[in-house]
Order: sequence, then structure tokens, then C-alpha cells
Amino acid sequence: MNPIGSASVEARIESIYRSESRRVFATLIRLLGDFEQAEEAMQEAFALAAEQWPQAGVPDKPRAWLVSTARHKGIDRMRRNSRWAEIARELAADGSQAVGPGPEDDPVVEDDLLRLIFTCCHPALAREAQVALTLREVCGLTTEEVARAFLTAVPTMAQRIVRAKHKIRDAGIPFELPEARDLPQRLEAVLHVVYLVFNEGYAASAGETLTRPRLCSEALRLGRLLVRLAPDAETRGLLGLMLLHDARRATRIDEAGDIVLLEHQDRSRWDREQIAEGVLLVEQALATRQWGPYSVQGAIAALHAESPSWEATDWPQIVELYRVLMRIAPSPVVELNLAAAIAMRDGPQAGLDRVEAILERDELTDFFPAHATRAELLARLGENRAARDAWQRALALTEQEPQQRLVRRRLDSLQS
Repeated sequence: MNPIGSASVEARIESIYRSESRRVFATLIRLLGDFEQAEEAMQEAFALAAEQWPQAGVPDKPRAWLVSTARHKGIDRMRRNSRWAEIARELAADGSQAVGPGPEDDPVVEDDLLRLIFTCCHPALAREAQVALTLREVCGLTTEEVARAFLTAVPTMAQRIVRAKHKIRDAGIPFELPEARDLPQRLEAVLHVVYLVFNEGYAASAGETLTRPRLCSEALRLGRLLVRLAPDAETRGLLGLMLLHDARRATRIDEAGDIVLLEHQDRSRWDREQIAEGVLLVEQALATRQWGPYSVQGAIAALHAESPSWEATDWPQIVELYRVLMRIAPSPVVELNLAAAIAMRDGPQAGLDRVEAILERDELTDFFPAHATRAELLARLGENRAARDAWQRALALTEQEPQQRLVRRRLDSLQS
């Protein structure tokens, strides 16, 4: 035990909760076999820690203490509930499941997190449920935060999460890593969910801030775990892509919290060590010649990250990479990005024609970036009245305050 002041202990417990609660929770699901039982047991263990540690001191291995305490609390609660009594007896008798005082970075604990990811992303669950459950249970967001990320009412999101947990329980979905033969199929869904988590952290869908660093950090941590489990091209490509984007996260807003566009960012403040790691991962992915959407997006991000300036950006190569992406993973969003790159290579009219063609097909009509891109291109062509209309449409489509302020600045500049 490490005896320290009560205020320091309280701060230490809060720090441990932020850094360890998801690992503790994942291990408890393995030990207790149920989401709700694991959550309640973990909360009881942290409550007991807040009560005991100020007097007794923080254990040398707090995670092991929390898991062991929570496991006993969970078994005791199951014993009081006839529905769980038999399971509780089995758990109590199975000493092999207990967590001993091993090292805090025990790889078994990290495997528990991977098991939890694959459980939350099981193909029996709908994709929306997979993402919601991962955000809630793997990343530790509150139901309110998950609902905000989906622009969904809190009661609706709470029901969705509860139904997903019940489906896992009732269908007997095992808390385990998939067999090697099933890994490729299962991995695709997991990579997609991790990327969605990162995107919500990198460009929040709503709220007062542009980014949510905690989500970015969680997605990077999960990406590293997945590379360890399955170091194939797309897993490396996804981690490289996220690292390259995250390397410039700090420069995407100014001191007032306003958006700083890529062309105006201070590249000297980009994290060069992280860029080097991301570029290496993308190069390893591309070297396999088994290109997937994350590898190609990573290559595009690497071109931006390694360019010494906005003016020196290799737009012709970026255009070609977006064409590759359209062949292997076509979507209106990829087509929009291709149009923006063509505008940089060939001029605003060439890009605008493509953007308007997308919107004329009733695709991306409610997508903020589509109207923001159209507005920028119209302004570059001197079509100020049409640009104002496009910005007004974009303003109506965003609930993110930094984006709203950016649009208003654009409208003010056109008015003046």
C-alpha cells in the first residue's frame, strides 16, 4: 500500500478510473459473464476504494485489487439472486478464473479488451448497435454522450444499448476472440467501428468543441491492440491513417476554439514522431499490394502530412488515390473528396461541376461537408450570392458550434 493524503488519494482514484476502468470492466465481463453484473461490480469496487484507500493507502497494484474486489462483489450479488445462484457457485469454485497480483500490463488484460471489442462488434448485432455498444462499453462514454454522437434521443439510445446487451446474453454470444478462420470477416466490422470512434473524436458530430481527444486516444489504443492481434494490411493502414490525422489534431483549432483549416495550420506544430510512425505503417500496408480503403486513405493522409506546405501538396497524386478509393470502396463521400481534390488540381469549376452532380442525384443533400465544399468553390469563382445560399444550407445542417462559427465568418466575409 502507498499511504498518501486523502485529497491525493481521491485524485489518484479518479485518474485510475479514467485509465483503468475499461480494462477492469473487460476483465470482469470475462469473469462474471454479464455486462450488467460486471458494470455494477466495478462501480461497487471503485466506491469501496474511495472509502478504504484514504485510510489504508492505494494498493501497489490497484487494477488487480479492483478486479479481485469487484469479482467477489459480483459473486455475492449473484448468490443473493436465485436466477444467478448456480452461476455464482461455479464462478466461486473456479479458482483458475481469479485474477492474481500479476503485472499491471498483463497481456491477458489487453486480450480481455480485444474480446470485449469483438463481442460488441459481433455480426449478430446491427452496425448501429455495434458502434453504440463499443462507445459505451469499450470506450466508457456515458449513454448521453453516445446519444449526442448519434444525434439520437437519450432514451432511444439507452434502449438500443440495452437491447444489444440482451441479444448478446440471450443468443449466447461468447466473450472470446474469433477463430483464425473467422477473423477476416469479423475484423472488418471491428475496424469500421474503431474508425467511427476515431472520427467522432477527430470531428465531433455535435457540441461545443471540434475534437474529443479522449475518443481519439481510445481509438488509437484499440488500433494498436488490433495490429498486435492481426497485423495485416488494413489493420496497419487504419492505425497509420488515425496516427497521421491525430498528429495534427492540436493545430486544427486556435486558442478561441475556432477551426483552423488545413491550408492555414502551423505545420511546425504537427507531431513528427507520430507522422513517421503513421507513414511507416501505411508503407507496410501498401507493400502487401492488398490495398483496402484504410490503406489508401492512409496514403492520402501521408501525402498531406509530409508536404512542407499547402502549396506544395501533390494534388495530382491525391486525385489518383481517390480514384483508386472510388474503385475499391465507392461512396458519395469518397466522390465528394475526389471532387475537392480535382478542384485543387484543375480549378474550382471542375470540382464544382462534380459536387453539384452529386447533390443533383439527391446524395449527400443533408451532409454538411457537401454544402460547405460547394460554398467554398462558388466563392472562389466569385459567385457570392450562390455561395451565401450554400453556406446558409450548410449552417442548417451542423450542430457543432465551431463549424457554425466558421460558417458565420464565411457569411460575414461574403456580405462585406
